[in-house]
Amino acid sequence: MIPKLSDVSPVQAKYLSFIERLKASGFSGDTNPDYANRVVLSTDNSIYQILPQGVIYPKNIDDIQRLVRLSNQAEFHDIVLSPRGGGTGTNGQSLSDGLVVDLSKFMNRILEVNVEEGWARVEAGVVKDQLNKAIKSHGLFFAPELSTSNRATIGGMINTDASGQGSVLYGKTRDHVIALKTVLLDGHLLESFPIDDDTLASIQSGDDYSAHVHRVVDGIQKSKAQQIKDTFPALNRCLTGYDLAHIRTADGRFNMNSVLCGSEGTLGFIVEAKINLLPIPTFAALVNIRYDSFEGSLRHARELLNAKPTSIETVDSKVLGLAKSDIIWHSVAEFFPETTGENIQGINLVEYTGNSEEDVASKIKVLTDQLDALAKQGGSSTLGYTLAMGHENVNKIWAMRKKSVGLLGNAKGEKRPIPFVEDTAVPPENLADFIMEFRAVLDSYQVQYGMFGHVDAGVLHVRPALDLKDESQESMIREITDKVVVLTQKYDGLLWGEHGKGVRSEYAPAFFGELYPSIQQVKGAFDPRNQLNPGKIATPFELGADLLKIDAVPLRGQFDRQIPLENREQFKEGMYCNGNGACYNFDPNDAMCPSWKGTRDRRHSPKGRASLMREWLRGMSEQGVDTVKASKQAKDSHFILSFIPRLKNTLAKRRGEYDFSNEVHESMMGCLACKSCVGQCPIKVDVPEFRAKFLELYYSRYLRPTKDYLVGSLEFMMPTMAAFPRPYNWLVRRRWMNHFSSKYLGLADNPTLSKFNLKKEMSRRGIRLATPLAIEALSPKDRSRAVIVVQDAFTSYFETELVLDTMEALSRLGFQAYLAPYMPNGKPLHVHGFMKAFSNAARKNLDMLQSLSFYGLPFIGIDPSMTLTYRSEYAKSFGDIRQIPKVQLMQEWLMRKHEHLKKQPLMGDQSIYHLMTHCTEKTNAAASIKDWQDVYKILGLELKVESVGCCGMAGTYGHETANKATSKTIYELSWKEKVAEPALANKLVATGYSCRSQVKRFDDVAIPHPMQVILKHLRAAQSE
Repeated sequence: MIPKLSDVSPVQAKYLSFIERLKASGFSGDTNPDYANRVVLSTDNSIYQILPQGVIYPKNIDDIQRLVRLSNQAEFHDIVLSPRGGGTGTNGQSLSDGLVVDLSKFMNRILEVNVEEGWARVEAGVVKDQLNKAIKSHGLFFAPELSTSNRATIGGMINTDASGQGSVLYGKTRDHVIALKTVLLDGHLLESFPIDDDTLASIQSGDDYSAHVHRVVDGIQKSKAQQIKDTFPALNRCLTGYDLAHIRTADGRFNMNSVLCGSEGTLGFIVEAKINLLPIPTFAALVNIRYDSFEGSLRHARELLNAKPTSIETVDSKVLGLAKSDIIWHSVAEFFPETTGENIQGINLVEYTGNSEEDVASKIKVLTDQLDALAKQGGSSTLGYTLAMGHENVNKIWAMRKKSVGLLGNAKGEKRPIPFVEDTAVPPENLADFIMEFRAVLDSYQVQYGMFGHVDAGVLHVRPALDLKDESQESMIREITDKVVVLTQKYDGLLWGEHGKGVRSEYAPAFFGELYPSIQQVKGAFDPRNQLNPGKIATPFELGADLLKIDAVPLRGQFDRQIPLENREQFKEGMYCNGNGACYNFDPNDAMCPSWKGTRDRRHSPKGRASLMREWLRGMSEQGVDTVKASKQAKDSHFILSFIPRLKNTLAKRRGEYDFSNEVHESMMGCLACKSCVGQCPIKVDVPEFRAKFLELYYSRYLRPTKDYLVGSLEFMMPTMAAFPRPYNWLVRRRWMNHFSSKYLGLADNPTLSKFNLKKEMSRRGIRLATPLAIEALSPKDRSRAVIVVQDAFTSYFETELVLDTMEALSRLGFQAYLAPYMPNGKPLHVHGFMKAFSNAARKNLDMLQSLSFYGLPFIGIDPSMTLTYRSEYAKSFGDIRQIPKVQLMQEWLMRKHEHLKKQPLMGDQSIYHLMTHCTEKTNAAASIKDWQDVYKILGLELKVESVGCCGMAGTYGHETANKATSKTIYELSWKEKVAEPALANKLVATGYSCRSQVKRFDDVAIPHPMQVILKHLRAAQSE
């Protein structure tokens, strides 16, 4: 909601006026001065929080030129413009109290790829992994590597001159930039690439911004050449941000790109780049070396460099321990064996690449021979090593290493490792001694920390654990940073190794020395009024403006401490988001946050929703509202007595009266409750959980839509509805009924009930209901083969045939299968914030399951989402999960019976099936996906897992009218292509009810459950 000019400060009024004039000028992108967008863009992956005046999403270069030209008008000379890409910076580079200009939403096209010459031309918002995915089939890749590669934009990489793993071989982003297009503050589109002196002289003869900046930069280079050479250290991670040391190329050409790369949006808007592409090495391998001390891993790195690897990465025991509790660990555990007696304090990951396996193997042998010799000699800190051969295995380990940044933020307790001194760079030969003194500094403050990084480049990410909600710990930011600056200079290093300067630009004068006024000259030439991302890298000396200071910028913790402890604890599932941005993953085949992928709206991401929740809680506290008490009152409130106040608030909302809760509500309603965030976010942000709590409170003040009551009561109405399937199905198939339901009830494309009646079919087919009497009658032998299938509303009543097929398949496999009595699971209630009703339904369901669990038979479920509710929502609602009967996924239990399965008739006929998994299953029970493959293999079938994202249905989300368009968009991102692929026809299987119904809805294709395929082959084998 856009505020009225009469309700805002003079500063905000100026910005609102600017935005209105911008729209009137023909700006075609999005303009968002609403509070929700501003809050979401007020943080990045740093410790800072700065509220912008608005967020602008330009669609093209013309939009950006309109933007800067308007800022050139005298009345808008104090308007601040700050470019933003992926928003993953650790130093607050893209944070601003002016207008954030986000180039990632629309300007994200790959414009041209020249395979023969090895280059690509891209818009600034293209994500690194997006580009590499597009060019992989050509055997090429964009080399600069970084842990945030699945959400970091090329523009952002250029603006910070990013680098990471492998930089010793491949260099930094600047080394791969061929040409740039940059919109300068006067609207001129500067095209920069290495030029000869004649071309330079021609440009300098003009009278525009471009001519002026070329004259200034060239003059500095010529007059300060020796001083520049003496000041800049000879490091792999050379000083970034107005890189005066590389203004001239090795062959003497003038290259403005060296100034623009690393400029952090302080000189202009980099809108397009022509970048160099390299051949992908044919083969890769990792030697994973374990150490009994972290110092040992650092000191060994220098010797490892002599073995000439492609890269060397190190990880300490803190990061390794956090990885073991994350979804990522199941994919790499085999490479880090838990050997008895070992106390692993550090690991080095030594990479080798080449154009043949033999070539790589010969390189590795040099190193492994040395390691084997060390082991024989004894006295070494090395504990052992493993080999990961081939890109597939190597990429698994690099994925774990990339996740290290986020994993550190998930340390237990209020003190979390945070970035503020975390990318220093020193000569590699000095690294071990530097880190030992660094650790001594941290130890003197008695803080814990985690470390990981690029030992081959002398860069180690050090993250001290602080709780900045505790005001007494704030002073450590300044004290520790000042000491690290001195220490870094002592070891001939730099404070900013790869993550840019941002707020830490405060220390630029200390490292640039007498060259700092020259840096100020560059800033003044490009941005004389200090409008472009001010306070970072340099300020025009003519204005006397100051750089930002690390302890004078608002900290995220300062806002969070305004929320009472009990309220923070109530919504803890969103309070620890550190802005690492893993939820901005571009990959349509990845399950992480489908609502973000479907909308490209940062409010509709876990990070966005967590940011809004934190601000909402702060606002509630400011107003004196105790959300804990309010939640209790919401549960106890009488529907009739609370109707009038809720009606008044709802009518006020319709009249346009402002309430930030409504902006938060809009964001929460876009969530699919798929729980991918819980499994994939390194911080374990759980949007569905805090969303449900928020909705409970929100609807204690506002009227609920009718659809919520219909969806919430669905599980309870099912048995009655299923008794009369024909009239129900006839009704929902009528076009007029769908129109009425969609327009007035908020539900579209309602599914039809199964033609089978479960009770009747159970009786007809001899399927046994799980009762104490039936179980007590089992012999010990039968009991060892018995299992109870727990019903859920969706499969029991919409896919009754699947339940019947599952029971038959289990019987044919030699198991004694019982069907538990039907009880509502309660998940739809939880999704919509009926917390009291959910608790009541879940308790009754638990009572039934606990009465059966007395007999010790295992429970299994058919639908992954409903089954995993027992591990998540039930566990959080009722405490210790050990108090809750264990309900396993079908494949988990079948694999526990693998010896029994081996005795069944083989059904092998060379059939290959392709598995499409449910998001919740994929991200919250990742190991179970392989269980399906193993079960199929045991039974003589082959099952390949298809890489797809979310189907877009997610329970009833896709059936809600407001979500239908987004649901379809999400489906078309990855599922539609697979369903339409001719080679996969009749070979696809899907585990989720939602997924199967979505495919049926949009493509009219029926996909079976994996158990139905097993049954088909069982019938064939057993009929012979």
